[in-house]
Formats: sequence, structure tokens, C-alpha cells
Amino acid sequence: MEKLSQQSSLSGGNSGGGEEGYDVEFEKKLVRKLDRHIIPVIMLLYLFSFLDRVNIGNARLYGLEEDLGLHGNQYQIAVSILFVTYLLFEIPSNLVLKKFTPRRYIALITFIWGIIATLTGLVHSYGALLACRLLLGAVEAGLFPGLTVYLTFFYSKRELALRIGYLFVSAALAGACGGLLAYLIGFMDGVQDMRGWRWILIIEGIPTIILGIATYWWLADSVETAGYLSEEEKAFLVKRRGREVANTTSAQAFHWADVKKCFTDWKCWAFAFAQFGIDTMLYGFSTFLPTIIKAIGHWSNPQVQALTIPCYALGAITYLLIARLSDAHQKRGLFAIIFCCISIIGYGILLSDASSGVHYLGCFLVAMGLYVAVGLPLAWLPNNCPRYGKRTAASGFQLTVGNASGIMAPFIYLSADSPRYIKGHAVSLSMVGFAGLIYAFMWFWLSRLNARRARGDEDHLVAGMSEEDIAELGDESYVTPFFRLSEHVLIIAGRDINTRFDERTEVL
Repeated sequence: MEKLSQQSSLSGGNSGGGEEGYDVEFEKKLVRKLDRHIIPVIMLLYLFSFLDRVNIGNARLYGLEEDLGLHGNQYQIAVSILFVTYLLFEIPSNLVLKKFTPRRYIALITFIWGIIATLTGLVHSYGALLACRLLLGAVEAGLFPGLTVYLTFFYSKRELALRIGYLFVSAALAGACGGLLAYLIGFMDGVQDMRGWRWILIIEGIPTIILGIATYWWLADSVETAGYLSEEEKAFLVKRRGREVANTTSAQAFHWADVKKCFTDWKCWAFAFAQFGIDTMLYGFSTFLPTIIKAIGHWSNPQVQALTIPCYALGAITYLLIARLSDAHQKRGLFAIIFCCISIIGYGILLSDASSGVHYLGCFLVAMGLYVAVGLPLAWLPNNCPRYGKRTAASGFQLTVGNASGIMAPFIYLSADSPRYIKGHAVSLSMVGFAGLIYAFMWFWLSRLNARRARGDEDHLVAGMSEEDIAELGDESYVTPFFRLSEHVLIIAGRDINTRFDERTEVL
């Protein structure tokens, strides 16, 4: 017996609902199976990506500036220049993901950036450091947006926030592991006549090369080619994907027209600008946390590295819990707003004239809000883009504009501002507040729009349209009662347009 009955493209229904022919337990077991085969590899990929990108902050404590003769703002330039090429290659990388297949493309870029990250530990000049950072940004650019889109190939909308959440848990673990590894590797200072910062970059870069090779054999390109799935499981997932609104065969193909629509949709721009604000906190805090902690107390370098670990651990645990709640209650915006406020309180404490212990508490609060506020919107936007072309462009655009903050973030934490770093904390607080206001507006506006759709105020806009035509509208059907964009729910009106009919919800 088939586990999933045939559905119309507008049939709706909660994934995992109890309609006839639908085996809920089978689906739960299958999702757990997907998790076992997908989540470990994507977490490792992003962990090493983030580690290789920000470990320059740990290397700074072990003689990088002194050995390379950096002065003035040269360290900040070396940190930020990575994002120049990162931004340039992010959207193009996302658009070629399917063409080169995820397995080959992700494995290749991982292998290459691992080599670059390792060789960075051997540079002897400022110019060579800049060249390595530029190349690292170009190659790493395709990973996070690619993984975000890759997850949509396998998981439903109701499952996406938690799985994207695992990526941000990886970022938190990278921060924690980076501090711990730097603490341990720092004791190698002087081995083979090399300073500790070189060993940090080399030893943390080599595993990435090995992971790139393993990824080629580990990842599956799609549901249809996943060797770990039985034919019955593949058929179930294909049909399950077809149950989501506007998820037609045409919608899953790449169309340039869909890509263009991303840049004419004001909601994509709003999400992108908010991401810029929130990523200012991500890159400022992640790169300069060792520097911040060192400045607020009288600790040795090894102690500083150890003190970063609890902050990142709290951030990871918080995100996992909130991502589960977000998927369970199907709310994105509300949680993003709440945790923006928590990070703002943390920066307020860092700005206050308080003791070292109180300032360290502020670091915990910033970390607690950081990954939730950064991560949930990255599930919110693609959930509202059922057509593949627009989804890949929108995710890439959101991340590109957001990551542009990585160019700015190093220059708000200048050495001259030590030990309080008033400007850095104040700018970060303001940018988080800016992002929170945008998310609050989006939450209010979309909820109000959904209320109009629920009342049937715009039923007349689809008069005379066939179900097939409506299905192909994708998220553009937000002007009709058939696709309601919301921060927490997508409503499908599965009825004849001239009669009242039941509304079903499909989660975002």
C-alpha cells in the first residue's frame, strides 16, 4: 500500500496530517533517516567553513600581526576583504548548484578552500595574507546558500527551520571549537620554529581538505538519486513534495523569469536589508569575541580562548531549542524579534560602566540572541518561495546583502577603541535594532494580509483561473486567496472559486 495518496497540487493539508492513505509514523521515521544521512555532513561542512573564515581572530592572539608586520587598520582589512569576493560569488554559485550537481560542486569548493585555508598559515607578508583571504571568500561563497537550498530538496517547509538551525549550531560549535583548538594549539608556539598562529591555521585547515574528498561520496544530489533511500521512500518523498502549494514540476525547474522576480519583490529586499543588520552582529561578535573578552578582564590568551567556549555553547543550545519551537508552532518572525531584543540587552550591558563579570554576562546575552535572530529569517524567506529559481535567487540575495556587513564589521572594532569598544557595541546594537524593526513590520503586515485573505476579501482576483494556472503562480499568488504569505502559516484555499470551501494550512 502506498504511504501517501495522490493529491491535487492545491490539496493542501498539514504535512503529517491524518488524511486517508497517509502514514504519519512512516514519515517520521523517514525524516529521521534523512537527518542521519544529511545533517552530519552539512554540519561538518559549515563548521569547517566558519572555522576557516573566523579563526584569524584566534590567530591574532598568537602573533599574526607581529610576524606579518601589520599596523594601523591592516588587520581589519585582512578580515573584511574576504567578504568582497564572498559577495561577488554568492548568487552565481547558487544558480549553478543544480547544473553541476550539489555533490560535485560542494565537494569541489570544500576541497579547494581547505587548501587555501591551510596555505594561509604559511604566508610571510601582508599582501599574501590578503590574496589568501580573497581566494577563500570566492570559494566559500557557494557553501551556505547552497546548503540552504539543498535542504529544500529533501525537507518540507515545516521541517526547514530546525535543519537550517543545525547550520547555525555548527557556527556556534566552530566558535567554541575554535577557541578550544586555539587554546590547545597555542602550546605549539615555537615548534619547528613556527609561531602559534601558523599552527592554528594549518591544523584547522587540513581536516577541510579531507572533508571535501569525503563529501563527494557522502552527499546525494536529490531524493531520486539518494542511494540510502528505498524506492518506496523515494516515491513517498516525491509525492510529499508535490503536496506543498505551488510545488509543481515546472516550479522545481530553473527559469530565469523566476530569478528576475526575486529582484522586483519588495519582501526580498526587506529580508535582505534586515539580514545586513543582523549579520553585523554575527561577524562582529564571532570575529572579535576573543578580543572583547580579553579587553574586559585581565586574562591570559589561553584563558580568553577558554572563556569564549561557554558563550558559543549557550548560543548553540538556545538555537536548537528555539528552532524546534519555531517548527512546532510555525512561527518565524515572533522568535526573531524576541531574540533581537535579547541581544540588544546584551550590547547594552557591554556599553554600561560595569565590572568585568557583568560585561561577560553581556557576552552571554548577545550569544543567546545571535543565532536565533540570524538563522530563523533564513528559513522564513525560502519558505515563501516555492519556485526553485526565485528561491535560489532570493536566498542568495538575502545572504549576499547580509554578508556585506562582513566588510564593515571589522572596522567598528578598532584597536584604538580598546578596552571598551564603545563604537563597535553601539553600532552592533543599532543594527540589530534596525533588523528587529523590519521583522516586526513584516510580521504585522503579513498577518494583516492573511486576515484579509481569510475573510475572502480578494476571492474575485482568481475568478476564471484554472487550478493549474494558480499553482504556477507560486508565491506571486499572494494577491489571491490561494497563497497567503505569512511569518508562520501558508493558507491554501482548496475549493471552487464560486463556493465557500475549507481552508487548510501548510506550515512555513
